[in-house]
Amino acid sequence: MLGAGGSSLGKCLILGLSLIFIAGCASENTDDLRRYVESVKARKTASIAPLPDFKTYETYAYSSSGMRDPFQPMKDDDEASDIDELGEGLRPDLSRHKEALEAFPLDTLHFVGDLEKGDQKWVIITAPDGLVYRVSQGNYLGQNHGKITEITESRISIMEIIPDGIGGWIERQAALGLTE
Repeated sequence: MLGAGGSSLGKCLILGLSLIFIAGCASENTDDLRRYVESVKARKTASIAPLPDFKTYETYAYSSSGMRDPFQPMKDDDEASDIDELGEGLRPDLSRHKEALEAFPLDTLHFVGDLEKGDQKWVIITAPDGLVYRVSQGNYLGQNHGKITEITESRISIMEIIPDGIGGWIERQAALGLTE
């Protein structure tokens, strides 16, 4: 075991060896580096093309005061005003109380069976909420104002009212088939 003096001797020895290693790395042999730098400086430089002359930009004042709004649908003004004034045209009844199955998209509903009692016919529908619903002709289902128009043993016919994309409404046939 070394005493207090041996510890400082070890530190001096380590410091001395470190200085020797550092001194060995400081070589003056940089001739190859100097030759490379001189060869790069001696190369001919390529001339850079001058910047092109830019033409001045001519401003244009756009005035749309007498033009049609491009974000409004194109309709004949006379025809549009007649429909709006008279309230004509196909439209869903938005004041009608929504039924439970109108909260679900049509493709998430499953027709699983039918019931019949006398002249009355019902179909059994399962919905994504896990509940079973009984509906008949005239009931509504789906998110597109779909009304049940016909019920057979294997199919429910539905008439949906969907937006036509230009501010009106169109009817579309849809159906649910029996799920086994």
